[in-house]
Amino acid sequence: MPDDLYWDDTLLWSEHQSALLRRLAAGERVNDVDWEHVIEEIEDVGKSELRACTSVLSNAIEHMLKIVGWPGHSGSEHWRAETLVFLRDAKLAFSPSMRQKIDLADLYDSAVSDIRELTIDGLPPSALPQQCPFGLDDLLAKKSNIGALLAKLALSTD
Repeated sequence: MPDDLYWDDTLLWSEHQSALLRRLAAGERVNDVDWEHVIEEIEDVGKSELRACTSVLSNAIEHMLKIVGWPGHSGSEHWRAETLVFLRDAKLAFSPSMRQKIDLADLYDSAVSDIRELTIDGLPPSALPQQCPFGLDDLLAKKSNIGALLAKLALSTD
């Protein structure tokens, strides 16, 4: 298969490569495996999974910061519901090897920075905690306790 197939038709390329790898695994000698791109794609799968998990964690943190930043706002229940969905999605996306790669402090700092740029109904957010008041285990708990997470955020603003 031409080298351009990787760039021109990723689906066809991946089907062809997986067929070749199956033949190779069965003991057949094959010469057409595009090793460079196969290796790259395997690495990208892991990176993509990590990005998916950190993305939903970031969204959860941002929504909790909105709730604390604009207390009593009419959007709070919507933000709360979305936070629960994001936390559920984070638990589904998380795998143990991600623990060393997720920098929760960095995710939190980025979320705070983004929220500080917002105004809702013409108002900036109330005081937000400078440092992340919860750990990864709090966010990935089997049963999400958004009340406890929000309480930690609220207590950290004092």
